[in-house]
Amino acid sequence: MVKIRLQRIGRKNRPYYRIVVTPSETKRDGKYIEKIGSYDPIDKKYQLDQARFQHWIDHGAQPTTKVAQLAANKLAGYQKSR
Repeated sequence: MVKIRLQRIGRKNRPYYRIVVTPSETKRDGKYIEKIGSYDPIDKKYQLDQARFQHWIDHGAQPTTKVAQLAANKLAGYQKSR
């Protein structure tokens, strides 16, 4: 199964995340298939490649709860299924 989830790349006490597509068996910070965005929780900014996100959803990728929340805010037609 393929997941769309956050990968932490920030330093200590300053989190910063990539939004990545990865097999569900890999570690949180392990290898990924494709980077489709980024998320900065401190500044409350995020960027998401909408076309690639929709491509992976159409091919069966499951977003995590946080990624689904971010996508619902960014994409008008996307509904969280959880």
